[in-house]
Amino acid sequence: MSEAKVRIQDDLYEAVNGEWLKTAVIPEDRPTTGGFSVLDQEVEKIMMADFRAFAAGEKSSDIPEMKYAVALYKKVLDTERRNREGIDPVLPLLRKLRAIRSVEELNALACELLLQGVDLPIQMDVTPDMADATKHAFIVLGPDIILPDTSYYDEDNPAGKQLLGVYGDMAAKVLAFTPLTEEEQKQYLEDTLAYDALIAKKVKSQLEWSEYYKCHNPVAVDEVAAQVAPFDIRKLLVDLYGENAPKTLIVYDPKAIREMNAYFSAENLGLYLHWAYVKTLLKATAFLSEDLAALGKTYSRALRGVDEDPSLEKQAYRTASDMYEEPVGVYYGRSYFGEEAKKDVVDLVKKIIETYKLRMRKNTFLAEDTKEKAIRKLSTIEIKMGYPDEIKEIWSKLVFDENASYFETMQTLCAIRIQDTLKKALKPVDRTEWLMPGHMVNACYNPSANDITFPAAILQKPFYALSQSVSENLGGIGAVIGHEISHAFDNNGANFDEQGNLKNWWKEEDFAAFQELTKGMIEQFDGIEFHGGKVNGELTVSENIADNGGMGVTLEIMHTLPDADFRAYFMNWARVWCQKAREEYIQLLLSNDVHSPTALRANMMPRNFPEWYEAFGVTEKDKMYIPPEKRISIW
Repeated sequence: MSEAKVRIQDDLYEAVNGEWLKTAVIPEDRPTTGGFSVLDQEVEKIMMADFRAFAAGEKSSDIPEMKYAVALYKKVLDTERRNREGIDPVLPLLRKLRAIRSVEELNALACELLLQGVDLPIQMDVTPDMADATKHAFIVLGPDIILPDTSYYDEDNPAGKQLLGVYGDMAAKVLAFTPLTEEEQKQYLEDTLAYDALIAKKVKSQLEWSEYYKCHNPVAVDEVAAQVAPFDIRKLLVDLYGENAPKTLIVYDPKAIREMNAYFSAENLGLYLHWAYVKTLLKATAFLSEDLAALGKTYSRALRGVDEDPSLEKQAYRTASDMYEEPVGVYYGRSYFGEEAKKDVVDLVKKIIETYKLRMRKNTFLAEDTKEKAIRKLSTIEIKMGYPDEIKEIWSKLVFDENASYFETMQTLCAIRIQDTLKKALKPVDRTEWLMPGHMVNACYNPSANDITFPAAILQKPFYALSQSVSENLGGIGAVIGHEISHAFDNNGANFDEQGNLKNWWKEEDFAAFQELTKGMIEQFDGIEFHGGKVNGELTVSENIADNGGMGVTLEIMHTLPDADFRAYFMNWARVWCQKAREEYIQLLLSNDVHSPTALRANMMPRNFPEWYEAFGVTEKDKMYIPPEKRISIW
């Protein structure tokens, strides 16, 4: 007896993608396939072939920085040297950590250790200042935890215990390569897990991090210094900046900094140092022998449910393309992204922005003054399409000694990038910088710059193609463009003005009305059962608001088309979100990701719009129906 075909009125996602999903095979070295992942695989395949040709001298590029990327690619492939050296390249750094006997000695070395990638008792970075997007701010936050989220440390979370077991087993096997005695190895591992447990009680959860506008907490350096003592952040800042050291820091995680004595003090310095030793060692494994590199990925494989590591050639390409992401992205864009497609998509973005303005003017819960400010924000959105016109100076500075070991090379390159980032604290923000390279299959909105970025790699089928109908493109890249624009008005972006500054530009009653609609979006997704877990409506609300806005604005445009095909629109929307994923990865995303599961993104959002019901004759008898009073359209 043949299997009954899924009706589109009952399950749009399954009806469109079901046949493909039945036979789709997830690559052994990846956690997913479908949609974004398939495009990423195709881009990787093209670029690996080019790198292979570059390395063999069969091809060349007029982008100077590409020769550094190719040299790094070849260094990764030199397994004969890597295997011969084994763990030796990282031992000097480990000995330096092991030699520290006091907090004073740690403070004396802190700047040096920071540039060498060692995890200090607090994390530091430089980002655009949320309060003044023309300037940079020096930020501080607590250290990273081992598990994906603080919720994994709950007593009743079996996944947390299992993953810590995997991590502990991996660390024990890697520690066995070091000069430490067996007793020392055991102690270092016990102390690492104990220190991690202390940190987990103080740092933010992923849910708390999802409200990123709340990270802006300016605090005087002297006050931060008192909170993090005996770690001497004042000395570190002077070592980095001299007399130009910042007087105010932005505390991204106030509790972790305020209560730092719970996990770092003179009394538990040994605990911290053992934790830092193990973290440094495990981080280094990726750049050591093949055996150590494979061992060091054990935890990551378990987290994502992946059975195999990528091939050596893939690792080489990924390392080189990550380290030199902008030159590699520009190379990809110039080589594989057509100007005709670029012009077409830029025109589409402009049309979506203009339609968004029309929808703002028709908005029923905003006062006229608030509408005008929202329209001003839309008018000043900057479009970054395909790839940058020029390559920034930093990428030409990433040079290394070709005789150095792979580990030493990565230390050199990472130190240059860390220094470049930290030096930005003394410079104005460069708004021409791109957050994503041209070869990345993704898109983003940057609230601090009020810009949207669409790398060349995402502008392919099913998202976009000149050969697809306008209706299909609107359901694909059009809805993604509308999604990114909508982030300017989600629960985070709504707190920033048109210049990218954290500023309340709303009337109180308007913002209250927006928050009420936001609650409705939270409720629409919250608690939906998915693969044995449940969707967290609060964690995913910003992305769901963006999906809602992206669909709303593109459906508006659909009504202006002489040959609009709403069925094609919704079917391509579902096609874009097609994904087959490993179970472990699904559980990781449920607990950790601000995006809802892709199947729910495909199925939940159309139900909010009358066009869905009209296109497929959906009625209350169908599963893809929700009553009008529960439908939400915010923007």
